[in-house]
Amino acid sequence: MAREGNRGGRIGEPGEARGKAQGEVRRMDVPVYNTKGDEVATLNIDEQSLGGTVNAALIKQAYVMYHANLRQGSSRTKNRHEVEGSTKKIYKQKGTGRARHGDRKVPQFRGGGHAFAKRRTREDYHLSMPTKMRRKANRNALLAKLVDNEVRVVDDLAFAEPKTRSFVDLLGALKVDRSALVALSGDRERQRNAALSARNIDGVTLCRSDQLTCFNMLNHRYLVIGRRELESWLNGPSSQTGKSAKVEPMGRAKAGGEAK
Repeated sequence: MAREGNRGGRIGEPGEARGKAQGEVRRMDVPVYNTKGDEVATLNIDEQSLGGTVNAALIKQAYVMYHANLRQGSSRTKNRHEVEGSTKKIYKQKGTGRARHGDRKVPQFRGGGHAFAKRRTREDYHLSMPTKMRRKANRNALLAKLVDNEVRVVDDLAFAEPKTRSFVDLLGALKVDRSALVALSGDRERQRNAALSARNIDGVTLCRSDQLTCFNMLNHRYLVIGRRELESWLNGPSSQTGKSAKVEPMGRAKAGGEAK
């Protein structure tokens, strides 16, 4: 989990610890890099908008929820009557000195059925959290990543052509040496070359920037995201963690079909 005090340092350097009075607005200066790994700008992020401090209990609750909701709950095993194979008696009843057996599908034989086969066709493991709690957990997970200097913000993740080598060079320039979550724009045409370049790299997972969750972020060491996509996520529906989420929800379609 994140360590308190490290605030958005440069690549390979711990963040600068800043002790400020409680209640004072704290802002993080997150470096923005180009595709060659050079710092070209700085993105200013309000820590309070991400929760202020890392709430490990909240993050864990959301992580467990996202993990549990991936389960189908459809596990099922076969008993001895459902296993495919011959029902022929494997040897005669008497005279062999061995135990009495019929076919080979009994549980004690390799390849046989289960003695107590699972019969559930659909078991529900679904967990839920209030929307505002879930959003706070996702934003707090981003804060934990920023505190640990595990976020790489790129000015533009667009590529002229789909080429895996180009994306590998980008990760090398950003000093991403472990697993990475690459958050791309929802615009398929704009991010097509980047997605094709990164999809075959070991340890790299792609996702849409508007679908960032604490589960995805914490399952990877680094988060690589474009500046435009990060700003959109910070100012989008995930930013509504108060009453405005009900009064004026963002992203909801109007009666005419247009998004708000």
